[in-house]
Amino acid sequence: MNNQPKPPAPTLASLPGAQRPRIDSGTLMRGAPAVEIEHAGQRYLLRVTRENKLILTK
Repeated sequence: MNNQPKPPAPTLASLPGAQRPRIDSGTLMRGAPAVEIEHAGQRYLLRVTRENKLILTK
């Protein structure tokens, strides 16, 4: 029996930038100033500020 722990599987956070999915913010926002994102049963608000920055709030 080999009781050695297995190395963790790679996650998106550990992948090099070229392998991560990339979505253009214009595609994500679809021209709206804000969108709701549902994750793990929670709702988040992603909005564009007056300075054209993105803010994600719970």
